[in-house]
Amino acid sequence: MATVRTFARSFAGGEVTPEFYGRIDDAKYQTGLAKCLNFITLPHGPAHNRAGLAFVREVQDSARKTRLVPFSYSTTQTMVLEFGHQYVRFHTDGATLMNGSVPYEVATPYVEADLFDLHFVQSADVLTIVHPNYIPRELRRLAALNWQITTIAFASKLSPPTGVSATATAGSTPGTPSTQTYVVSSVGPNGLDESTYSAVATCSNNLFDDNAFNTISWTAATGATRYYVYKLSNGLYGYIGQTQGTSFKDENIAADVSVTPPEINDPFLGAGNYPAAVSYFEQRRCFGGTERAPQTLWMTRSGTESNLNYSIPTRDDDSIQFRVAAREANTIRHIVPLQELVLLTSSAEWRVTSINSDAITPTSLSVKPQSYVGANNVQPVIVNNNLIFAASRGGHVRELGYSGQAGGYLTGDLSVRAPHLFDNLEIVDMALAKAPQQIIWMVSTSGKLLGLTYVPEHNVGSWHQHDTDGVFESCCVVSEGSEDHLYVVVKRTINGATKRYVERMASRRFVSAADAYFVDSGLSYSGTPVTTLSGLSHLEGKTVNILADGAVHPQRVVTSGSITLDNEASKVHVGLPITADLQTLPLAYEAEGYGQGRVKNVNQVWLRVFRSSGIFVGPNPNELVEAKQRTIEPYGSPPALKSEEIQVTLTPTWSDSGSVYVRQSDPLPLTVVSMTLEVSIGS
Repeated sequence: MATVRTFARSFAGGEVTPEFYGRIDDAKYQTGLAKCLNFITLPHGPAHNRAGLAFVREVQDSARKTRLVPFSYSTTQTMVLEFGHQYVRFHTDGATLMNGSVPYEVATPYVEADLFDLHFVQSADVLTIVHPNYIPRELRRLAALNWQITTIAFASKLSPPTGVSATATAGSTPGTPSTQTYVVSSVGPNGLDESTYSAVATCSNNLFDDNAFNTISWTAATGATRYYVYKLSNGLYGYIGQTQGTSFKDENIAADVSVTPPEINDPFLGAGNYPAAVSYFEQRRCFGGTERAPQTLWMTRSGTESNLNYSIPTRDDDSIQFRVAAREANTIRHIVPLQELVLLTSSAEWRVTSINSDAITPTSLSVKPQSYVGANNVQPVIVNNNLIFAASRGGHVRELGYSGQAGGYLTGDLSVRAPHLFDNLEIVDMALAKAPQQIIWMVSTSGKLLGLTYVPEHNVGSWHQHDTDGVFESCCVVSEGSEDHLYVVVKRTINGATKRYVERMASRRFVSAADAYFVDSGLSYSGTPVTTLSGLSHLEGKTVNILADGAVHPQRVVTSGSITLDNEASKVHVGLPITADLQTLPLAYEAEGYGQGRVKNVNQVWLRVFRSSGIFVGPNPNELVEAKQRTIEPYGSPPALKSEEIQVTLTPTWSDSGSVYVRQSDPLPLTVVSMTLEVSIGS
C-alpha cells in the first residue's frame, strides 16, 4: 500500500459534470470541482461560501410571480424595480421606497403571464418597456416619489407652426404671375428633431421680376428654436432656407428637392404591430420583432428618441426600416449594441454594419449572419465586448465575441463542462455583477440560482450553483456603494403558506466575525444588548441560524415572530440556514492509469484558509470532521477567524474516488485557498 500527497492550488475551474471525470487531460480538471454548492469560485483561485440574503419585503401579491428589473441613473442613484401583476414597486439599498406607511407603487398594464417577456432599455431617467402584446411605453422618474408610465408617441415631439400664410410683393416691372406653395416645419435644439410640415400656404407672384418677393409668416410653435421653409417644386417640397423668427422672405430661391420635410410614420399602431425588442445604437432608439413583421428592425431618426419620420428622397439622418432576409423565420428577440449592432433572433445571430460609411444610414446598411444558434427570450448581458445569452434550444448558455481572425463574431458554449446544470432546463432570468467579482447570475427552471465567474481575458469561466429553502424566480443586479448587489425573488413556504420575498445578497466585506452575514431571508439587530428579538414574522415556524456577537448560537424556531437568545447580544443576524458544500474531483495522480482502478483512503487534509471559521471536512457528507480552531481565545468569546493552514485527520474511509467534502453549515465565513490531501492507495 502506497501513500501519496496531492496539492489543489486553485478551484477556478468551478463545478463540472460527472461525465467530465474521465477528462484528466483537460486543464480544467486540475482546477475543477465535483460540487460547488453555495460556494463562489474566484478568478484568482480560491472558493468562498456565498454571503446570505437579507430580507427586503414581501411582494405585493405572493400568489403571483414577480420580476426584478434594474434601474441605474448613475453609480450613486440606482433602483430595483419590482414588476408584478399590473404594478411596479421600487427598492434601493435593501429597503423599499415608501409613500408614508405604504410602499410607493405605480400602476402598469402588464399582467403576470407577460412579465418575463418584457424587454427594457434605459436612457438617463427613462426606461423603455416593450412587449408584443402591449403598445411601447416609457417609465420616467420625475422625482423620488413621482414615477410616470406613458405610451410612446412615435413622431416628433414638436408641433408644426400654425397660421402659415404667404404674401406676395410684386416687383418693379410686374409680369405674368405664377403660384408658389410653401410649408414650414419646426426644429428643436441642435437641429436634431424636426416636426412634420405645416398646412400649405400659397400666393401668386412673378418672382423673376426685379424686387419681387414672397413673405411667408406663421405663429411660433412651442419648443421650436428655428424653422425650415420648403417650396413646392416638381411635385416635392424642397428646402429654401431657415430662420429663428416667424417670417421668411423668398426672393426666388431655388428649391433644393434633395432636402424635403419629414413624412409621418408610425409602424406600431394596433395589435400585432408592437415590438418585442428595444435598444439604442448610434444615437438612435431601435425596435424590432413585431408579430406581423418579426424580422424587421426600426431605428429612429438620428439624435431622436421616438421620431420615425422619413423624407423623400432619403436623407442620412432619416429613420431606418429594414427586413432581415433569412432562409428561415428569424424573430428578432434582442437588439444589442456592441462595437457593431448585433441582432439575436430565434434561429441566428446577425451583424448590422454600414457600407462605405462610418455611421449607419438608410442607404449604407448591411446585415450579415454570424452564426445559427438562436437565443431565448431572456435579455442577454454584455461583459467587456462579449455577449452572453441563453440559447433558444437545449438550455445552454452561449458567448458571442468578435474575432479578427474570422472577420466576424463567433459563438461558444459556456456550459460545455457543466451540462448537468442546464440539460432539460431553461434559463429564465440573467444579471451581471461587475464588482467585487465579475459574476453572471442566472435563475434556472430548476429553481436554483446559477453563478458564472467570468473573466474572459484570463480564460476564467467557472460555474457554481446555489440553493435555499425555497425556489429562486428572478434576479437583477444594481450598483450600491462600491459593490454590485444581487437582488432575487424567492418563493418560500412559510407556516404552510406560499410567500414570495424580495431579498438582497449581503456584502462579504466585513471587519469582524460579528459583521459576517451568512443567513438567508435574514434580518439583523444592532443596539443595546437584548435576549428577545421580534419582527421575524416572515419566518414564522422556521428553524433559523443565529450569529450573536460573532458566535454561533444554537438554532431556534421562530414563534409569534420572535426568538429568545440564551445570553444577551448587541449584534445579531437571524435567518434561514445555508449549507455550502465543496467536493473535489476524483483523485488522479502520476501513476500507471493515473491511479484509476485502485481504492483510496484520504487520511489527512491540510486546508489553507483565509479569514475562516466553522470548517467541516470528510470523505463524504455523512462522515464530516470539524476542524478545531479555538486556541487562545478567552472562554465565552467566539473563535477568531483563521488565515493559516489547518490540518484535519479524517475518519478512515475507502472509496474509488478519493474525493473530499468541505462543508460550511454555520453562519460563518469560509474561504478555501488551497488543499493538500494525504491518500493511502490500495493495491
